[in-house]
Amino acid sequence: MILCCLSCSRQQKGYVPLWDKGVEQPEVYDLRQIQMSGDLIALTISGPETYYEYHGKELGLHFLICKQFAHHLGVRLRMEVCRDTMELNKRLLSGDADLIAYPLQSDSLTLGWKMAEGKEDLKAAFENWYKPDYKKQLIAQEQWWLSQPRVHRHVFAPLLNSKTISNYDNLFRKYSRLCGWDWRLIAAQCYQESTFDPQAASWAGAKGLMQIMPSTADYLHLSRIDILDPEKNIAAACKYIAELNNRFSDVKEYQERVKFVLAAYNGGHFHIRDAMRLAERDGLNSKRWNDVRKYVLKLSDPQYYRDSLVQNGYMRGSETVEYVDQIQLRYQKYRNVRKKYFLLI
Repeated sequence: MILCCLSCSRQQKGYVPLWDKGVEQPEVYDLRQIQMSGDLIALTISGPETYYEYHGKELGLHFLICKQFAHHLGVRLRMEVCRDTMELNKRLLSGDADLIAYPLQSDSLTLGWKMAEGKEDLKAAFENWYKPDYKKQLIAQEQWWLSQPRVHRHVFAPLLNSKTISNYDNLFRKYSRLCGWDWRLIAAQCYQESTFDPQAASWAGAKGLMQIMPSTADYLHLSRIDILDPEKNIAAACKYIAELNNRFSDVKEYQERVKFVLAAYNGGHFHIRDAMRLAERDGLNSKRWNDVRKYVLKLSDPQYYRDSLVQNGYMRGSETVEYVDQIQLRYQKYRNVRKKYFLLI
């Protein structure tokens, strides 16, 4: 019975006893199996040179190289973010991924990457495919993306006349009720997003007056065919603002909550929560934007985005802070438009 139990235990771990030499051992999960599954799973750590999201687009040199390699293999890339190198190595060793796409300063693979044990064919495929020029090309490509205007649009006047902000005022009035905001605030945000151009499109894929991402449209049950429709675009944006209002319900003061919601609309709810946790840790008011905005800016510094309190890594926070500031300034101007025009509010 003791021998039987030991035998069963080892077989569960993939051990084949001497008297069962005829039993076929499990096949190593290498290149062929990856291509059959259709997924290359890579691990990394968030950072400006490794992996980050910018307005819904995934960027970072190591991500871009890994994505090109996956394309070369004819598979999808699944990039999963770890907190530190200990987690990277632990997950690779446990078989959770195929490779580590992060510079580990080891001799295991070009770029300091590391392949899971036994994936010799995958390693050979990468080394045969990778050329040093790829790194230069992808760095240049990423810098070009980041240097371009984020949104391609026709610029319309920020204020048509003393009575009319835009051609979409009636829609702002109608759908602002979904989120409980002054419709002039929605108008100010819309100008920041698209300058009132219903055909505006960003290189990251956002479209329309309120720059709705296709994935956000799916989430809000807005057909991608209708993203450029002014009314449906504004309605979806106000619905999303209402949801963000609920997510920041712990920010009780209305004017403060507006700033948090605007920041989340631009930079992502989870990044703003990271900044709030850092502010609270340092004894500041995590429900006051002027305190939290400092940490939104600091999330581009490894001292902060690698902090144990930060769950969502690197963020280009300067744009988000400017986004909130610009909308607030424009809203103040819109509030000064002739009052009698707003009797229906």
